Amino acid sequence: MNEKKGIIIAGAVVGIISVLLVKFGNPVNMGFCIACFIRDIAGGIGMHRAPIVQYIRPEIIGLVLGAFIISMKSKEFQAKGGSSPFTRFVLGIGVMIGALMFLGCPLRMVLRLAGGDLNAILGIAGFVVGIFVGVYFLNKGFNLKRNYNLPKFEGYLFPIVNLGLFVLLLSGFSMLIFSEEGPGSMHAPIWIALFAGLIVGILAQKTRLCMVGGTRDMIMFKDSYLLSGFLAILIFAFIGNLILGYFNLGFAEQPVAHTDGLWNFLGMVLVGWGSVLLGGCPLRQLILAGEGNADSAVTVMGSLIGAAIAHNFGLASSPAGATTNGKVAVLICLVLVILISLANSEILISKKTLTKSRNN
Repeated sequence: MNEKKGIIIAGAVVGIISVLLVKFGNPVNMGFCIACFIRDIAGGIGMHRAPIVQYIRPEIIGLVLGAFIISMKSKEFQAKGGSSPFTRFVLGIGVMIGALMFLGCPLRMVLRLAGGDLNAILGIAGFVVGIFVGVYFLNKGFNLKRNYNLPKFEGYLFPIVNLGLFVLLLSGFSMLIFSEEGPGSMHAPIWIALFAGLIVGILAQKTRLCMVGGTRDMIMFKDSYLLSGFLAILIFAFIGNLILGYFNLGFAEQPVAHTDGLWNFLGMVLVGWGSVLLGGCPLRQLILAGEGNADSAVTVMGSLIGAAIAHNFGLASSPAGATTNGKVAVLICLVLVILISLANSEILISKKTLTKSRNN
């Protein structure tokens, strides 16, 4: 009971912080969005040239450093990796493409609903369907094989890279690119954003906050522990939006969103399914990377590349709707996720091997 109370309190704090970040300058319904912020960072370091989504988001850096600091303090830091790293990299690309079709990660999906954006309902429906499919393959023995202990410095590298990026941001490094208009130009002050990220990183590390894990555990074990954290985010962000006047109920004219229901749905099917295979949502991957998990760091790098691909090839949606290129990319990624699911499901592989041996 105490554990559930802890994650509810953590969710409440995350919901309140998310709304306050909007008050301090972040886009509406985007106090926190892992996919959007990684996309902005990709633009900020010149990996894509979409002029309205380029900025080094301190919230992401804070998440990683918060998880790193608290895991070191609690002796939970462990450098490990080697579990199908390239498959994870590819899945990271796919999850990002799905998220940028919907225009948000699972965390932003909840925040969009808390702000009155009813398009998020279709995203949630797709997300749950994707998780159901992913759980089906988990029950068929899907796994990406074991990981191994690595030298500690391997686990330190990802936090070090994030710290270095923050130093570049503070120094005003001339090679960084910042949007002058659009969502990328809207941001909270650097130190406030970093502090917010540190708090959320610490809370997410201590409670294992994960939207994908919560839905998966509810489906598989009827365990509502993780899901209760996101319900708390929804409720407290909703209250915060009402108090500050950000709540706007409806489908049309929502901030950084579109009304193409089918592709909102399919984009989040891809996010849910891919994240189940990876073992956690984009937020969880950042926290694990901060704890020393090199496989999660590889997944985050895949997400960074996925964001660059999405904007360089016109795959990302906009308030005008989904692009043709984006629709094709989501379908291709869904096929790829099917192949990865089949290729790594032990029961299905065993049946195929048994059938072949009988035929011989």
